Amino acid sequence: MATTTVTVGSTVGLHARPATLIAEAAAAFDDEILIALVDADEDDEPADATSSLMIMALGAEHGDQVTVSSDSDEAVSTIAALVEKNLDEE
Repeated sequence: MATTTVTVGSTVGLHARPATLIAEAAAAFDDEILIALVDADEDDEPADATSSLMIMALGAEHGDQVTVSSDSDEAVSTIAALVEKNLDEE
């Protein structure tokens, strides 16, 4: 499984607009893609990247670090690049 750690670039964190754009991009892949807060509690489940609601539920804010993981290297790099961007300005 490919995994990378990135910093959330959107000024509002992974909330409505950024989460929706990430979920739409993740839906284009057949492989499962997970996003998790680096400093999350053990009980916290990673978010399915195809679900904007699950992404928002992470509570990731601007500057937080998250891991993106999947069996697909391309999926990880695509989603990680989106997480790093300020999607509020797009």
